[in-house]
Amino acid sequence: MADPVVKVVAGSALTATQKKELMHRLARVEGQLRGIQKLIAQAEAPADCDGIAQQMTAARKAMDRSFILLLTSSLVTHTAQAQNVEDAMLRSQHLAALLDKFA
Repeated sequence: MADPVVKVVAGSALTATQKKELMHRLARVEGQLRGIQKLIAQAEAPADCDGIAQQMTAARKAMDRSFILLLTSSLVTHTAQAQNVEDAMLRSQHLAALLDKFA
């Protein structure tokens, strides 16, 4: 079964370039996870777990980098769209709260 194509919509959350970069990063993470699944399925010896753990760590770090990219892109985009300094402060405070909540 083919993967469905995700429709990228225009909006003010992120620019088209920012969305493209995030989607590309997440596609690579998805590939890493599929590779990990294959490693687990083919694991025969206890030593195989070392390689699996290493790949899981790499995938987790790639997700962390994607999260940071999302937040930094949002910060740039949202503050650039601010109407005034107070609006920019509110937007940046919202993003700081997201960082505090999810990081």
